[in-house]
Amino acid sequence: MSSFLQRMLRQRPGRETGNEDRAHNGGADASPDYHFIQELKQMPLERCLENNCRLLTDMFKDCSDVVIRQFAIHPGIPALLLFVDGLANSQLLNDMMRVLMLPENGAATVEDIVESVLPVSQTTLVDNYGDLLEAVLSGDTALFVEDNDRAVLLGVRGPEKRSVSEPETETVVRGPKEGFTENLRTNTSMIRRKLKTPRLKMQAMTIGRESSTSIAICYLDDLAMPSLVEEVVKRLRQIDTDAILESGIIEEMIQDDAYSPFPQIQYTERPDVIAGALLQGRVAIVIDGTPFALVVPFVFMQILQASEDYYERFQIASLLRWLRYIFMFLSLTTPALYVAVTTFHQELLPTTLMLSVAAAREAIPFPAVIEAFIMEITFEALREAGIRLPKAVGSAVSILGALVVGQAAVQAGIVSAPMVIVVSITGIASFTIPRFNGAIAIRMLRFPILIAASLFGFYGIFICLMILLGHLASLRSFGVPYLSPLGPLSYGDLKDVLIRAPWWKMQKRPEFMAIQDTQRMDNSLPEQIVRDGGVNGSSIQHKFKASEEGDRHGSG
Repeated sequence: MSSFLQRMLRQRPGRETGNEDRAHNGGADASPDYHFIQELKQMPLERCLENNCRLLTDMFKDCSDVVIRQFAIHPGIPALLLFVDGLANSQLLNDMMRVLMLPENGAATVEDIVESVLPVSQTTLVDNYGDLLEAVLSGDTALFVEDNDRAVLLGVRGPEKRSVSEPETETVVRGPKEGFTENLRTNTSMIRRKLKTPRLKMQAMTIGRESSTSIAICYLDDLAMPSLVEEVVKRLRQIDTDAILESGIIEEMIQDDAYSPFPQIQYTERPDVIAGALLQGRVAIVIDGTPFALVVPFVFMQILQASEDYYERFQIASLLRWLRYIFMFLSLTTPALYVAVTTFHQELLPTTLMLSVAAAREAIPFPAVIEAFIMEITFEALREAGIRLPKAVGSAVSILGALVVGQAAVQAGIVSAPMVIVVSITGIASFTIPRFNGAIAIRMLRFPILIAASLFGFYGIFICLMILLGHLASLRSFGVPYLSPLGPLSYGDLKDVLIRAPWWKMQKRPEFMAIQDTQRMDNSLPEQIVRDGGVNGSSIQHKFKASEEGDRHGSG
């Protein structure tokens, strides 16, 4: 046994005798003195198969899902398989063992086995316990052979538990219907199918002392700036935590301003959104165990942009964007405007409308701000209940609850009918925001603006909006100003912000973010169509054109 291994082994508590003898006898009843797998990367594998077997058996004691299978490679060479039941493909393992036991093999070294025997396409040689355990606990299978100080990692992971399905958080009418799953390699393969180029790089990394979560940093090396990629890698490597269970943990750790309610990192479960972001020179982070991938940098205007904007005609996409801008403002300020008008600025309402509102609020015992808070909190509770309840009853309960509670509250004289209308418009407006994390930020900020409106009227709303605008102007997402391309102003990018210009007009990629190649496409095709008369079909033979030419020849 190596001296390093002897230093790493210690006696379990409760066994105080024969400590040194057990260490010198191959490490029986001993376990490595470690806390996390990363520490075992300095612990080499043993040439003696029995020593490795004893150490692994002791290490995975009381782990019923870990299988340690000893067998013999022909002609009688001891070997051992280590895998996790449920993560490895049992059928492929059986076929591999059958091949290794055939009489014509006779390979004694792991190099010979990999080169001439193993019927497995993906193999890796490892020489330490850290890398070996990370791979095995991720689904690979380890093959040990007697008198070899390296093991073979076999890529025979089991099939997917959940198939590729349509994303639930980013539904579209027109566009791809596939979404990410919880498997890292499935997700990276979907991105690779969108961008078939060797320029697409995927750097592997492992984060989490206990979870050893695998992630992939994806970017196009001919577009993304090296400084951006280096910053992403640096922040990820500095994460020191026990486990990464979802992408939201990484998002909170690497974002620029942790206390801002606005998202500075985009998350998505659509491969086409990731592909589009990479083509803009951005960087994607794909995490194993979650269907949501992260994209950096991320600016405010992208909260109001949906992937479907680029698949529909530009007139419809531009109209929908302006609709989202209007309803985002309504979602943020409608309750505050109602409270400010009814409390301080009644003269702004037409006389007939003012009398109608006053009559509706005559029997209400609460001020307008308390009335608004009651309805807003009730609406948010109904929305949360609709999400948490089972799908079969969730939507029905939320809709019926809103109708019943609203009608009952009006009849009981707790709230007025105009307030129910205001809260309903506010709720509908919040649903028009494509990015869920952006909609949450707007919903949160609605309440302080409502309080300011109840205290100072329109002046309070204006002050809150100015503070909010200043906060947005101070934010950065991996060095990119959060209000780009409006602040600082980039004229060339306005064609994809306030409106969505035709594709053939967007020849260049976004200019507000540093990128290696700004040229996206060539617009010579539309010009050629116009030049050749393609608008009227003058160069295409058809029935009516032939008859027109015949009439002209006949008249001549």
